[in-house]
Amino acid sequence: MEPFISIIVPVRNMERTIGKTFEYLMNVDYPHENMEIIFADGGSKDKTIAIIKEYQKEHPFIKLVEIAKCPSPGFARTRALEAAKGEFVFFTDGDCAPCKDWIYKMLAPFKKDQKIGAVGGEILTLRVDPNNLVEIFCEAFGFNRVSWRYGSLGEGYYPDLSDMAPTQVCGHRAYFFVTANVAYRRRTIDENQRKFWDLPTGEDIDFGIRARKSGWKFYFVPSATVEHMHRADLPALLKVWKSYGVAHPVLTRHHAKAYMEIILQFMGQYPNHTIVRFPSLIKGFIYIGNFHLMHLFGALFVTMFVLHWVFPLSLAFNIVSWLTLPIFLFFAFRFFRTAFNIAPYNKWGAYAKMKYLTNLYFILGGLQGSVKNGTFCIEPSF
Repeated sequence: MEPFISIIVPVRNMERTIGKTFEYLMNVDYPHENMEIIFADGGSKDKTIAIIKEYQKEHPFIKLVEIAKCPSPGFARTRALEAAKGEFVFFTDGDCAPCKDWIYKMLAPFKKDQKIGAVGGEILTLRVDPNNLVEIFCEAFGFNRVSWRYGSLGEGYYPDLSDMAPTQVCGHRAYFFVTANVAYRRRTIDENQRKFWDLPTGEDIDFGIRARKSGWKFYFVPSATVEHMHRADLPALLKVWKSYGVAHPVLTRHHAKAYMEIILQFMGQYPNHTIVRFPSLIKGFIYIGNFHLMHLFGALFVTMFVLHWVFPLSLAFNIVSWLTLPIFLFFAFRFFRTAFNIAPYNKWGAYAKMKYLTNLYFILGGLQGSVKNGTFCIEPSF
């Protein structure tokens, strides 16, 4: 007999995408009598709740938990967990579309190894509007792609936690599962007090770290795909990236050991960058990549160029200004070049703008979170 499972879907104002999510969830191959789908609504003002209730009329295994003044998706997941009865609990979102054999593929590793606490799958892109430039950019960028994040990772176990330095908590060495596509064993959830933290973002990383600290293994199945329907406009995308940056200093403060790490992104093949690590009273990381070096050498060029005009007889200012210009152009080209490879190619300016602003907001979020948490986190270059 198949195990009883719960699928938890936090939603808020998902009118644009939830119909497609239902379409795919209803097509997932698994006995309906052995499952429940719990939608946790965090205060929708659109037609989200009405859409869910219409599906409830025909499908008794669909449940709805309404949460007034919900502070975050993590809080919504916690409330849904209070009602969840499954031996295994699946998490996805109201803008996600699981593949047909999603459940069976995710359950298979659990049956092989009782120490596996979580199984995650790949996250791909499903465009709501095929011509939406933000969606096209997110797809080309590989937004939320698990395998790309870890350097073309294949099926298998995640590496064990080792040094717990900041980059292993929330940097490029942080192996975690996004709650858009993950399943947890019930015992693992119980040991985590069935609770996500209430902060706006970072709850998936925190929950995973707590589980892995307890000795649970994580397993990746890339063929267990969920397609993600991305943000429809640039302001919404920038808000997401800033929230990611804001979350990392909190995670660093809670989980990382007392190290400062300097990551030379321009050296070594991703994700095997050179890292300089040393004990520090202020925990954090400083990434140095194309985005950072582009700004550094651009600022040096402008400064030296201005000084050259203020002190026209200074040969040193003249030489340094013209030496820094090609270096600035080199790192600018390396940063922006992917924008030229996204079709339609005549929209490269819009893609370059998106890439620049998402990286900028990511870094600004990290700095904002650092001020609040007494850490120092300079986020990576894309």
